[in-house]
Amino acid sequence: MANYWLSIPVFLFAVFGFMWFALTVFGSFFIQWNYHFKSYHKNQNSTENKIAITFDDGPHPEFTPKALDLLEKYNAKATFFCIGKEIEKYPSIVSQILKGGHTIGNHTYSHTRNFGFLSTENVKQELERTNTIVKKSFGLDLRLYRPAFGVTNPRIKRVLQRTGFISIGWSVRSLDTTKRSPKRILNRTVKNLKKGDIILLHDTSVKTMAVLEQLLLFLRQQEMQSVTVNELLDISAYE
Repeated sequence: MANYWLSIPVFLFAVFGFMWFALTVFGSFFIQWNYHFKSYHKNQNSTENKIAITFDDGPHPEFTPKALDLLEKYNAKATFFCIGKEIEKYPSIVSQILKGGHTIGNHTYSHTRNFGFLSTENVKQELERTNTIVKKSFGLDLRLYRPAFGVTNPRIKRVLQRTGFISIGWSVRSLDTTKRSPKRILNRTVKNLKKGDIILLHDTSVKTMAVLEQLLLFLRQQEMQSVTVNELLDISAYE
């Protein structure tokens, strides 16, 4: 057996090593691959004409209330993956979200750009700190988690296994945080929209609000309904 391994050219080991490394890196940044752990990106078995609009990075003092007004205007529900430190700043806005019949989820406490490099213990602290804030302020134990920047890795996997959080991804990425125009973002979002899809938006800009209103109008015209992600996936949002 030892002679067999010695007969394999060294460059093949290098090629396989590079392939494994590349796969691991890309798997960490493409949440839809479910490479490190399973995330829910859509309801593939949906029989109803329903989709889920989700928002990341709020609550925002200016734009989250505008999003709530638009959702109410079009009788739509959504899911807001909130950053813990922003919940601390704007608890009244989170109250508005909940009173509107929407769902909130955990989007880490700090949303640091270094989140993918945090230790297992620091990841755990980020999620638990946000949950503690929500529990104290609203009496809810969050179960739904949206990875910051969509980054996944073995350390985050360990935390999810220990805490029981459910990772929620997306099937439609609007790219509303890029320099694209509202029209291009809207076209990208609705182009192949299907029942069961989960849309990623951010309640943090004027541009997204413009996209949201046109998206809600499109859904009404197509007789599609936006529901909370937990309703779409038939799972519980809170303990």
